[in-house]
Amino acid sequence: MNVFELAEEMGHEQVVFCHDADSGLRAIVAIHDTTLGPALGGTRMWDYDTEEEALVDVLRLSEGMTYKSSAMGLNLGGGKAVIMGDPRSDKSEQMWRAFGRFVHSLGGRYITAEDVGTSPQDMDYVAEETSYVVGLMHKSGDPSPVTAYGVYKGIKAGCKWALDSEDLQGVTVAVQGIGSVGYALCEYLHEEGAELLVADIYPEQVEKTVDEFGATAVDPDDIYSVECDVFAPCALGAVINDDTIDQLKCGVVAGAANNQLAEDHHGENLRQKGILYAPDYVINGGGVINVAHEFAPGGYKRELALRKVDQIYDRLLEVFATSEREDIPTNEAADRIAEERIEKIARVKRIRI
Repeated sequence: MNVFELAEEMGHEQVVFCHDADSGLRAIVAIHDTTLGPALGGTRMWDYDTEEEALVDVLRLSEGMTYKSSAMGLNLGGGKAVIMGDPRSDKSEQMWRAFGRFVHSLGGRYITAEDVGTSPQDMDYVAEETSYVVGLMHKSGDPSPVTAYGVYKGIKAGCKWALDSEDLQGVTVAVQGIGSVGYALCEYLHEEGAELLVADIYPEQVEKTVDEFGATAVDPDDIYSVECDVFAPCALGAVINDDTIDQLKCGVVAGAANNQLAEDHHGENLRQKGILYAPDYVINGGGVINVAHEFAPGGYKRELALRKVDQIYDRLLEVFATSEREDIPTNEAADRIAEERIEKIARVKRIRI
């Protein structure tokens, strides 16, 4: 794999490889686009099979953050970091502080936060070495519940458009991935009377959801083919692909995972099947909205952040309407909306003052 060719193809400004032998840190930071502002995006820790897999993931994730921040109306660019390792066994204060040093060396071009496999507690260690970190416990805290709230609002928007009602009473939702966001999403859905089908690679997460919300457990390999109204991917990306699309038996795909489409053409494949797709970086924008409010005048106020997250409902309806009007898949409609804002702000910044 040619790193420079791949970064150029995807439009990245900077890719940084971080290594510290003493702590075992192996990390990659990708800065995609800083037209709107400094690149903000969480740090994901995952036990990747190869370094190439980690690189592709961080490049895709950081690109998604550019579009997410733009779609949410934020003055932030797109960035992401990944750390290679098992989040259940390989963490240490030394590793996180080493990572914080690397983040600080970028001089504010990249601001980090928690993500899959990481926590506010981990970010507290990072904060010992840099101020370029958000989502800390004494500020906005874990963004997962707010991300889940935005996905919940997005599911309501999807059901409104595709099923003619935003009322989720009796609606069957298949949730793939019961991590921090997936669990919080199940709680919102359960409170409104949705029927839950759940799957996760960690059985204890499934059992907890079954016990607390009356969910029905599904084998991870079978979650794609269950009969449901909404399929909600809340684990890792690329789950909508050539192998899974034909298995889907739902009317709406709306979940928290990043980069749900393995390739762009899968958005059109969903449209041809009559399945409404809620573009991931729009529906899961609640987390970045939440941490971005740490920069607000007067400091973070949760009620203001949630009020902004409520707008995800209307933004998705705008995407769906654009898709229908232009006769294009929803992922392409969302891209157009995000790219138009970036282009307009870039022109504003060229004005000499």
